[in-house]
Amino acid sequence: MQKTLVMKFGGTSMGDAIAIRQAAAVILEARDNWVRILAVVSAMSGVTDMLIKGAYAASDNQTARYTKLAEKIRQKHFSAISELLESPDEKKCIHAIIEEKVNEFLNLCQAIRVLNELSPKALDAISSLGETMSMPLLAAYLRETGCTAEGVHASKLIRTDAVFQSAYPDIESTRDLCQSRLEPLLEDRILPVITGFVGSTEDGVTTTLGRGGSDFSAAIIGTALNADEVWIWTDVDGVMTSDPRLVPNARTLETVTYREISELAYFGAKVLHPKTIRPVIEQDISLWIKNTFNPQGPATQIIANNDQNKNVVGNIRAVTAIKNQSLITIEGRGMIGVQGIAGRAFSAVARTDTSVSLISQASSEQSICFTLPSSATAVVISSLKSEFQAELGRQDIDHIWAMENVVIVTAVGVGMRHTPGIAGRIFSALGDTGINVIAIAQGSSEVSISMVVAASDVDESIRSIHKLIIK
Repeated sequence: MQKTLVMKFGGTSMGDAIAIRQAAAVILEARDNWVRILAVVSAMSGVTDMLIKGAYAASDNQTARYTKLAEKIRQKHFSAISELLESPDEKKCIHAIIEEKVNEFLNLCQAIRVLNELSPKALDAISSLGETMSMPLLAAYLRETGCTAEGVHASKLIRTDAVFQSAYPDIESTRDLCQSRLEPLLEDRILPVITGFVGSTEDGVTTTLGRGGSDFSAAIIGTALNADEVWIWTDVDGVMTSDPRLVPNARTLETVTYREISELAYFGAKVLHPKTIRPVIEQDISLWIKNTFNPQGPATQIIANNDQNKNVVGNIRAVTAIKNQSLITIEGRGMIGVQGIAGRAFSAVARTDTSVSLISQASSEQSICFTLPSSATAVVISSLKSEFQAELGRQDIDHIWAMENVVIVTAVGVGMRHTPGIAGRIFSALGDTGINVIAIAQGSSEVSISMVVAASDVDESIRSIHKLIIK
């Protein structure tokens, strides 16, 4: 039997009583082959979104709105309790926990409404509540199956900085906390069920690791305990060559390198949190992506970067997309040879707290363009015009404008760097189907090639490029 396994279950794997029952079945089956197992859980699907909506409703003085959301959250969990648990004592205990957490949500919303302020710190306190409700529910159900399980709050395990909404762990402190709290449970054959997504500062203030952070939680805990493997359980069969809803013949990749999964995660694939991979790969822990609802089906192993591995060298490995983007262009003949234009442009964007997704610049320096989320278009354009007010006035810069409703389509494959002409094949495939490429970006590592296309062309673009993937 192998030693230590960390299993993470996402929101869909915790979505309702049926899903939780299936997650428990996966855990129980793994106990036949592993000495020590830990489960890290997300909130039930939809709960974190409801919590965040409630927080914003409170900041807008919409008491009825957040009260209604609180009731939906309560009933979602009460329904699962009713279907999963038979023991009157377990039912009473978990009901009390849910009631306590829902009341905490209402109290926090009330404070936000009165103060008329929603800070990142308050948003972390609210958005972390979902995991504190799903965790005891799964632990209780496991106990009813005869598995000795205990719920553990990750705020007692993962020590972070105070960057609310996207906290980063202090690895050494976290290692000490995990080992002192979890090792005694594992030695006694008790299965810890741990809240994902959540941590705390040295002062005990609740933080979160960013949306999708339960993946990161599992990686952190696996690293702290020197686990043999980390399994990320989701609702798809591993990492696929594309979205099967768009490409019916998309298939599961047996292996994906660190570089490839990082690019896929950044450019829209939602299988894995981007921060997850690094700590696991650096410590040589085996990382798998599996389907909770098809546990015996295809799965993907994330492997270290090894360009010589025959399983990873090839052409395009996968194609994905980031939707809801705008392409911002700064252009003018007076920009030629002028130093600092790009630096000032991105400083102006940074002042709006907006992240740039893709950058492309003409070698003549007459224009620079970049993409960002459509929701930020107006504020970024305003910031740029303010920054370049003088240049616009003397017409060194002719125009700052946005092309809205565009999508970034990205082809990914670590083996593309060994394949002459791959970019030409991609553009030919798009051209043959009448798709116009608006902008292009490619890193020097050649792990990915990104193209900006009109939103109306995204589905056909993905299908056209996917045809180039070697079967």
